[in-house]
Amino acid sequence: MKIRNVEMNNRKNEFTVTTRSGSVYVLPYSKADPCPKPDNRIKKLFVDKDFASEAFTYLLESGEEGSIHIEQILEYNDDPTYYAELLIYKLSLEARRRVEKSELSRRQIARRLSTSVPQLYRLLDPSNSRKSIRQLIALLHVLDCDLNLVVKSRKEAA
Repeated sequence: MKIRNVEMNNRKNEFTVTTRSGSVYVLPYSKADPCPKPDNRIKKLFVDKDFASEAFTYLLESGEEGSIHIEQILEYNDDPTYYAELLIYKLSLEARRRVEKSELSRRQIARRLSTSVPQLYRLLDPSNSRKSIRQLIALLHVLDCDLNLVVKSRKEAA
């Protein structure tokens, strides 16, 4: 997810981030490292092209510099899309590990999934977020894995 714009609000002590899709998120200064303070304010703030516009960087009056990635912002704001993509990412990593350990060839795995070998490689690519959980569950089943989903309230997880 790319950042289109970032602004600072010294009255509320927070950053306001707008993504290219138009979503707006806030992040308090207290979550930044180094943390802007009244005696060490932000001198410069910009969307960082060095991070492919997926982060912003700020420079404090003291000369300290900090960068904040969009994933930190999404996690702080409990963005549901972020958590869904994180689950797909973790399942992809596990599927990749299981394929490496499997005695089945990639061609055999693809055949059992009724798909092509290139599609199997796309399924195994953790950076590809355009795959469904259904596809990953099918792949893990072919790899002789049982998958149990446990849903807990956040209070139980803590």
